[in-house]
Amino acid sequence: MTTTRVKARYVIGFDGQGHRTMKDAEVVYRGDSIVFVGRVYEGPVDREIDGGNAILGPGFIDLNALADLDTTVLAFDNQPDWAKGRVWPEDYISSGPVEMYSAEEQTFKMKYAFVQLIRNGITTALPITSMFYREWAETYDEFARSADSAAEVGIRAYLGPCYMTGVSLIREDGSFGVHWDEERGLKGLETARDYVRKFDGGHDGLVRGMLAPDRIENCTPELIRRSAAVAEELDCPIRLHCCQGLDEFDSIVARYDKTPVEWLSSMGFLSKRSLLPHGVYVTGHSAIQRKGNDVDILAASGAALIHCPLVLSRYGGMMESFARLKKAGIAIGLGTDTFPPDMVENMRLGISLCRVAEGDVTACSSADFYNAATIVAADALGRPDLGRLAVGAKADMTLFDLSAFELGQVIDPIQTMMLSGTGRDFKMSIVNGRVVMKDRQLPGIDLEAYRHRAQAQFEGLIAKYPARTWRHPPVEEIFSPSFPSA
Repeated sequence: MTTTRVKARYVIGFDGQGHRTMKDAEVVYRGDSIVFVGRVYEGPVDREIDGGNAILGPGFIDLNALADLDTTVLAFDNQPDWAKGRVWPEDYISSGPVEMYSAEEQTFKMKYAFVQLIRNGITTALPITSMFYREWAETYDEFARSADSAAEVGIRAYLGPCYMTGVSLIREDGSFGVHWDEERGLKGLETARDYVRKFDGGHDGLVRGMLAPDRIENCTPELIRRSAAVAEELDCPIRLHCCQGLDEFDSIVARYDKTPVEWLSSMGFLSKRSLLPHGVYVTGHSAIQRKGNDVDILAASGAALIHCPLVLSRYGGMMESFARLKKAGIAIGLGTDTFPPDMVENMRLGISLCRVAEGDVTACSSADFYNAATIVAADALGRPDLGRLAVGAKADMTLFDLSAFELGQVIDPIQTMMLSGTGRDFKMSIVNGRVVMKDRQLPGIDLEAYRHRAQAQFEGLIAKYPARTWRHPPVEEIFSPSFPSA
């Protein structure tokens, strides 16, 4: 079994309580596990990696990871969503939805996403994809191929096909509703359970299983109850998009006279296994008039929120606030959920938005968000062997280059990362003891070929949007250019 020493100017070690910055230190791992974190390892090693002027830290854990070519990308300047193909028109549902991607294209876009994530310092990912261009939801075979792709690329992935009992629709007159198919959704849950049973722990533990019911407003009570029971049976994470929009909040209140959090609690859904993106619209938020105790319910349940500040800000929203919810005892991890899947950018923006929400520059720190992307996220998955550099932990680590001129002066390495860095400053990623990226290259991956293929696939996707867009306008009306063509 190979023993490897990795040195760097700064090492973010873990002392059992929290991260600690060690200058001119090293990490030694044997096989897939860390055996030493400190300054002088006196045992023999088979291989040495000198990271130089860099931060050697734990790989980031992305609890809501980009896995699409279009996850809010086309929505950036093209609004409102419902008029731009992101809500199915009723006549499209009546005619019978079809897949916009072939099986081969589905496999490629997930593998492409894994490559993007690794290049941004993310070593563990829970993928999220859009249902807008699906026939209905994700499939077993598709995710079987995704497990192989994760292993090939070398990322640690929590996988499970998404399922739902409903899909939002817009009628010809512009009114909104939901098309329900509970039988199909319940079959999707059974498929997801079969998938977790088959693939959990596969590929030397790189692949783990998770349940991924779609947005709360597209789930019937029966699906919520059964999903919670299956998550308990399998003891696996279950992720449900919740409290991410005012329309969602209002629709759940209208149906059940409960907030989304209250409703999930009443159904027995909330537990230490629950992961909830985006956790924004809870009672106490400035846009919510309804009284309630959502924050206390979440804190008592052990559920974790997944904060995705970049995509939230693109929609003009923000969590109110990371500091307040954290102080209340709620675990908050991070997700990218859009392109680029840059966790550093998400952390930097999250810090700023939190300070704006609180009107207080001391409301949160770089350390708070670094913890959220590492220790807190790992603990939310029940994985004390991830998100930290400590003896016995998995050898998942990254080297963040501090030598770029653009980074400016280094006072504190993590603060410099947050202030000036991007995901493009990661030069090496190691997952499970395997070097999966070196000098920003991934073995066996032709990045230029991937870029061309992704662009062609993306353009093919855009061309199919009119069929799924209200009143079926041409592409140039759905996605207008920033400036008229000359």
